[in-house]
Amino acid sequence: MNIGFGDITPFSSLLAFIGTLTGTILLGSLASRMLGIRQSWGRTLLVGFLGFAAGATFSLTLQAENLPLYGRVFVFTSSITVSIMLISVAFELVGRSAGVGIIRPRPAGVPHPLRATRRQIARWARYLQITSILARYGLSPYFRVRRTPSAAPRTGGGIWARVRGALEEAGGAFVKFGQVLSTRPDVLPPDAIAELSGLQDHVTTARPQDIEALLSAELGDAPTKVFAAFDAQPLAAASIAQVYSARLHSGEQAIVKVQRPGIREPMECDLDIMLRLARTLEASAGWARSFGVVDLAQGFAEALREEIDFRIEARNLATVGEALDSPSAHKKRGEVRIPRVFPQLSTSRVLVIERFDGVSVREADPIIEALALDRLALARALLRCFLRQILRDGTFHADPHPGNVWVLRDGSLALLDFGSVGRLDPLQRASLQRMLIGLDRRDATMLSEALLDIALKRADVDADRLERSLAQLMAQRLGPGMSPGPELFAELFALFFEFGLAFPPVVGGVFRALVTLQGTLGVLAPDFHLIDEARALGTEWVKDALSPTSLRKAATDELLNLMPLLQRLPRRLDRITTALEHGTLSANMRLFADERDRLFLSRLVSRAVLAFLGASLGFMGALFLGMQGGPALADTISVYQVFGYAGLFLSATLILRVIVAIVREKAG
Repeated sequence: MNIGFGDITPFSSLLAFIGTLTGTILLGSLASRMLGIRQSWGRTLLVGFLGFAAGATFSLTLQAENLPLYGRVFVFTSSITVSIMLISVAFELVGRSAGVGIIRPRPAGVPHPLRATRRQIARWARYLQITSILARYGLSPYFRVRRTPSAAPRTGGGIWARVRGALEEAGGAFVKFGQVLSTRPDVLPPDAIAELSGLQDHVTTARPQDIEALLSAELGDAPTKVFAAFDAQPLAAASIAQVYSARLHSGEQAIVKVQRPGIREPMECDLDIMLRLARTLEASAGWARSFGVVDLAQGFAEALREEIDFRIEARNLATVGEALDSPSAHKKRGEVRIPRVFPQLSTSRVLVIERFDGVSVREADPIIEALALDRLALARALLRCFLRQILRDGTFHADPHPGNVWVLRDGSLALLDFGSVGRLDPLQRASLQRMLIGLDRRDATMLSEALLDIALKRADVDADRLERSLAQLMAQRLGPGMSPGPELFAELFALFFEFGLAFPPVVGGVFRALVTLQGTLGVLAPDFHLIDEARALGTEWVKDALSPTSLRKAATDELLNLMPLLQRLPRRLDRITTALEHGTLSANMRLFADERDRLFLSRLVSRAVLAFLGASLGFMGALFLGMQGGPALADTISVYQVFGYAGLFLSATLILRVIVAIVREKAG
């Protein structure tokens, strides 16, 4: 069979293209490894082709036709590799100066191959959907171009309307993230809060057969057998769970909260994409780094993962109920009740709790009028309950909107839905207490110091100017005879935003809960002034803390903490005086005791060594190339020349690695 020239040419061209592409990818990956950087496949191909063109052109100018085949291959390959490394460093310099990150985190572990492939395909499909939504709403540039803190999307151009539209169209965890951001006035400007507050989670009711199958799997039997009565018609449906009414065999009325079937895997996929986008945004935008976008996303992801595990909500109910120091069955009129959990019927996806006879505060007017309840007393009891959770117990209900606060027919209040709970450590509680005392005393210094103690503040915060701004705000809103209203919170959060003060997620949760609680208290008692009442409660608690009994207890606690030190003190004094007597007293000071100092010195020395080796190898390579004679490997090349070219190649590699390391450190 004869093959003509026309048949060979396309086949040869295809082989040449495949060979060039393969060689480009291999050399691009090799150059990246030698420089110690990791690039995406797209960037590897681009850098590889540019380096291939530059290196091939350079090797042709050397006129190496007289070299043997292996010599020509060496010159050709080394020229391309060095060119690829130089272009990679150029991309690194340009990318880092623009704030574009290159390092991409990799998931750990060795998952099941088929399951991992299926999940990866689903994740990439969802990722493409999200990126297409961002592009359609014109938000892609914010993930590519570096922006200073002042260039954050604040007003104008309908940017926040587009953000809201993108989040709403993305659905799933993105809608809930937008809803959480709408309650963070310490992070976002007022126009963003106003726009994101309108986010709605459009969900449909899950199929009854799916709910029944999930209940049977979780409880070990059909719901009609586990419960004496079970209403298959849901009372409410949300993105994570649906709520049903039931009656236990003991005759008690119960609420059954059932997780929506198949919600976990899509939620984890959305959270993974959200964290990736947050890391990209923080790497590409200076304002995103200032406000800790990654911390916000991680805090939201942790809270949402807790929310889809109903065992955590059951523990939250038990913790808050115990902290209130009174079982729900023994609450008096006007006090706050917490529903009991039925642990024998609760799992990670099913939660069965006590059902209260009452309605939300939005619909409570008939009950309040029928029982002649004092609205101000109810609001005061609710505020007292929340401030005790925040300032004393440290575990607080983080979402007290009107639907989660009920007025019961026995005249008491009830808190529902403990899926979102915050936990404060003692230092955070102490700072919040000082903030309350500072507001009560109109002490701008105390308020400023308390804020800075718990804030994730930027290094350039002007503490003196912040203190003066707080003093001016309190003079305008908390002067004699003034009744502070909701505008105080708005102006306070605007001040946080102006100074770039961001707070840990749990502290942001406190501010969010207080803002939400203010709206709930306004529904319950329109004439209720949260700031005035909080100041009064704070003053009352401060007086309690300064009472003789409290002071004696505090002194006893401090003395117990000091006991070990006091027991060791005589022996240590004896050792010091003995050393002074014998003239052997000495002081030991360790240099670089801080781990950060050791890491800095280690990096500095390693880069200096690499730079010195690179320069030395380059100098030796130049000397070898200038030497005449030596053992010949071919007619036109000697061992000296091989050593010279190898030295120059290694010198370029080491010096470029040092440049990449310095650029990355300067970029943060």
